[in-house]
Amino acid sequence: MTQALGVGIIGCGNIAETYLRLAPIFKGMKMLACADIDHSAAQARAEEFGVTAMSVDQLLASDEISIVVNLTIPAVHAEVSTDILQAGKHVYSEKPFALSLQQGQSLLDLASAGNLRIGSAPDTFLGGVHQHARALIDDGIVGKITSGTAHVQGHGMESWHPNPDFFFQPGAGPVLDIGPYYITNLVQLLGPVERVAALSSTPSTERVITSEPRYGEKLKVETPTTIHALLSFASGATITLGTSWDVWHHSHNHMELYGEKGTLYVPDPNFFGGELQLTREAEPAEPPAPWDHPFGIMNEEEDDGTMRANYRAAGLADMALAIINNREHRCSAALATHVVDVMTSILESGEKQQFVDISTRCERPAPLSAAEARALLV
Repeated sequence: MTQALGVGIIGCGNIAETYLRLAPIFKGMKMLACADIDHSAAQARAEEFGVTAMSVDQLLASDEISIVVNLTIPAVHAEVSTDILQAGKHVYSEKPFALSLQQGQSLLDLASAGNLRIGSAPDTFLGGVHQHARALIDDGIVGKITSGTAHVQGHGMESWHPNPDFFFQPGAGPVLDIGPYYITNLVQLLGPVERVAALSSTPSTERVITSEPRYGEKLKVETPTTIHALLSFASGATITLGTSWDVWHHSHNHMELYGEKGTLYVPDPNFFGGELQLTREAEPAEPPAPWDHPFGIMNEEEDDGTMRANYRAAGLADMALAIINNREHRCSAALATHVVDVMTSILESGEKQQFVDISTRCERPAPLSAAEARALLV
């Protein structure tokens, strides 16, 4: 029987439901407890999923818990992760795991001193469709990737999120909130980024909430909400990245990668599945040969009846099993730190209107084959 590490959660908001619900499908870990500064929120989650509600101090002191999942708001990710590491626990953080390179390096130093692991979302790049894209690139099917585009654009979260304020505060905005999915996937496909340039703007400094229960309230916008960037990769590829919460509609693909022999059309990196298409030279786009990967199987039904693949917590399970088996985990601190460096450099470039060199480097995470993905599942 595979050993399982005890896991606790700090932060019992919307995303906690996903981790608690999906964790039981994975090997290597067992959800034991949850905590929140609002203890009633922890109690509600605990009753819903059969775990123990604790105070934060109790959770950090528990000998049964080896990994703590940090699901707090981005502004306190680094502070809470520091507390977790100082308590002698491994930490797996929601994205972004830090809001500056300095914060990230401080966490890396603390983890190294304590012989502890840091992991970080997103883990959607482990999805079947994105691993298929990785295999096609590694096999040279479309040749060396020379350039491409990526777009994540919409009109913000105030129309659906019950408490959307933090999305528009420093530490969020489209680059730091949604950018991790896109940039992490680009890094796992193409390798590290060398330098960036960007233009940024804040078209509206105030927004009106149209979701319940705060319908009609106004919130202040304190971070850029439209950022267009150029990413220069060490591989030689140049990618245009467009991010915005000021767009009602657009027809850009989520990601297009242009190779010497063809083009890859990659679906939304925010999700594990979707339709991958490719062209060979001037031929029309078509789906590649079928790819049998468990993290591409549709396993959840949306409110509108459509199906999607959702395996969030795969990165957490991979880290737990990596600790048990003494190997590297894929959603690593080095990868997360590099992505933070890229994102914060994009924001710096937008502010200064000049190129910014990326000081960190990371290796591409190991690909996740179908067999390795199945080995993560119960």
